[in-house]
Amino acid sequence: MRIYLSRPDITEKEIQAVTDVLRSPDLSLGPKLPEFERDFAKYIGVKRAVAVNSGTSALYLCLLSLGIGPGDPLRPRSEASEVITTPFTFIATSNVVIMTGAKPVFVDIDPVSMNIDANLIERKITKKTKAIMPVEVFGNPAGFDKICKIADKHNLLVLEDSCEALGSSLNGQKAGTFGKMSTFAFYPNKQITTGEGGMVLTDDDDLADMCVSLRNQGRGKTGGWLSHERLGYNYRLSDINCVLGLVQLSRIEEISRKRKQVAKWYQENLAGDDRFVVPTEPAGCDINWFVFVIRLTERFTRQNREKVLQTMRDAGIQVSNYFTPVHLQQFMVEKFGFKPGDFPVTESIADRTIALPYYNNLTKAEIAIVCDELRKAVGQL
Repeated sequence: MRIYLSRPDITEKEIQAVTDVLRSPDLSLGPKLPEFERDFAKYIGVKRAVAVNSGTSALYLCLLSLGIGPGDPLRPRSEASEVITTPFTFIATSNVVIMTGAKPVFVDIDPVSMNIDANLIERKITKKTKAIMPVEVFGNPAGFDKICKIADKHNLLVLEDSCEALGSSLNGQKAGTFGKMSTFAFYPNKQITTGEGGMVLTDDDDLADMCVSLRNQGRGKTGGWLSHERLGYNYRLSDINCVLGLVQLSRIEEISRKRKQVAKWYQENLAGDDRFVVPTEPAGCDINWFVFVIRLTERFTRQNREKVLQTMRDAGIQVSNYFTPVHLQQFMVEKFGFKPGDFPVTESIADRTIALPYYNNLTKAEIAIVCDELRKAVGQL
C-alpha cells in the first residue's frame, strides 16, 4: 500500500470548468482572470487581488512595488534595503529579497508556533530595515498581531507571506489582512490549487496597479499591447489556471472542513505519546493547515529522524522533513557567511520535523496506518 504525502482534491466540477475554457477563445487574459481576482479579494476581505503565476512571483512583485531594493546607485552612501524574515520557511521567501538586491535579515523562531519570534525582532532593526516579511508557517498565524505592532512602532512595512495560510485566522482576522501587502500560492499541495499560481493582496490601488503592470511586461493601464511603461515580467496566470482556482475557491469551506478533520484524526491518534510534539491550534487561532508536521522530542537527533523517514518510506508511506533552515542552504552560507548555531531554535526544530501524509481525502484508516508505522519506526531506534 502507498500513501502519498499530498494529493490535490479535484472533482468533475473543476475538470468541466477547465474544459469549458479550453473550448473558448480566451485561454489567457480572458474573463476568468478578473473573476478569480474579484472572488479571491472578497473571500480574504481586501480591496484588490492580482493573480500571478506563482507565490514566488507574488512576493517578488510586492517587494518591487514597495520599493525594496539595492539602494540608489547615484547616491554613494545609499545602502541596500534590509528585510527582516524567518530562516524557517521555504527558500522562496528569502530568494525574492536577494533578487531585488536587498538583504534578508533573519530572526530565530518561536519554539511553539515556529513563526518568527516577535520578541527578537526589534534587536535586528537598523536604519536600513525597510520591511518585516513574516510567514504563517504551516498555516499558523500566531503572533502576527504582535509583529504588526512592532512594525507600526518603527514605521516599517509588513509584507505578509500567507502562501501557506489560506483559510486561517487570528482572533477572527483572516491571514492575508495583516500586512500592507500579502501573498498566497496555489501549488498542488496548498489548500486550493491552480496547478501553479499565486496572488497578491492589498487595499492600496497604486500598489495593485503596479503589480498588474509588472506581471504583464510593464504595460500601463492606458497604453497599447506594444506600449511598455517600465521594466516588467511575464508573470501572468492563464484563464485555464484561473477557472481551476475559481472552482476550488468556491469549495473552500468544504476543503477546510476536510483538512481540519484529517488534522483532528492525527491529533487524536498521536495524543499522549511523549516521543512526539503534535501541532495544535494556539489560543485565538483558527488554522487551515498547509501540511501536518510533527516533530520528535529533543531527546532525538537528526540522524534518528532520518532513520524514521527512511523506515516509513520503505513501508510505502511518503514523508518528508519541513524545512531545512534557509541560512544553512549552501548558497546562503557562501553569500552571507551563515554557520550552524546562528539560529539555534530553528536548527533544533528543523532537525526533528516529520511531515506526515496530509490531504483532503485521506481516510481515518489510512491515518491509523501512518501512525502505526510512525510508532513502529521510532520504536526501532
